[in-house]
Amino acid sequence: MSALPEPFYRGKVRDLYSVDERSMLVAASDRLSAFDVVFDQLIPGKGAILTRISTLWFQALRRSGLMDQWDFEDHLLSADFHNYPPPFNTEELADRSMYVRRTQRVDFECVVRGFLAGSAWKEYSATGAVCEIALPSGLQQSSRLPGPIFTPATKAPLGDHDMNVGFAAMAASLPNGLAERLRDISVAIYQFAAERMGRVGILLCDTKFEFGILNDRILLIDEALTPDSSRYWESSEYSTGASPAGFDKQFIRDYVESIGWNKTPPAPALPQSVIDETVRLYRQIEMRIEQALSAA
Repeated sequence: MSALPEPFYRGKVRDLYSVDERSMLVAASDRLSAFDVVFDQLIPGKGAILTRISTLWFQALRRSGLMDQWDFEDHLLSADFHNYPPPFNTEELADRSMYVRRTQRVDFECVVRGFLAGSAWKEYSATGAVCEIALPSGLQQSSRLPGPIFTPATKAPLGDHDMNVGFAAMAASLPNGLAERLRDISVAIYQFAAERMGRVGILLCDTKFEFGILNDRILLIDEALTPDSSRYWESSEYSTGASPAGFDKQFIRDYVESIGWNKTPPAPALPQSVIDETVRLYRQIEMRIEQALSAA
């Protein structure tokens, strides 16, 4: 079987391979990125876990009726390498890749937050608002918000930091009405996922989506509701005033902050115990997502 060509784009975690003018392969690696810095060490099996989780959510969204209700699609053609055109129908890509439609990417990350955490908590602490959305006074770290809020971010080039922006800035940069549609779709997906995860005792703190345009249609692209793009918390361990234990990269973020890393390259070396625990957390949230969606 022919060797794989070089990817036309290598991101922090994913590699993109050109198939033809209408399709491409998205391969999720085991690379780790935290604070927009790629680490030298790998997280074994991470790429396959992220791909399986995204595929589960794409399939669940198709079944849910949300795509018809909100008039959008996803980019997935197949996640089975046997269905890929050559030379991509190789076991080298098994379990960790998706054959997808090409789109014109919308250069904003569509972030939805149901709780006050991460950069949102820092911004609220300083200003009382998040992305120009005024919030009630007296909220604590990890407080549940009165309702989901949409806080878009610019899609930065590799090596740069994504920047939170107000919705008005997003709307001014996109064709008339597109920002509003992306906001409404993003919030609807978040609410769907949060309800499903709540059935198995998991809180969906926040998540981010990416979208593309194909033939004037909106498509959900990239990954969907993975622990790389979302914060998942165990509801039985949830409390305000601190950052709850989760199933995502926050475990690694907390570790590297605890050792005083300045969040600029090079990334520090991770102890094997931190890598092992990260793998365990990713596998555990995959299992809980499977439970949530099989019960739906």
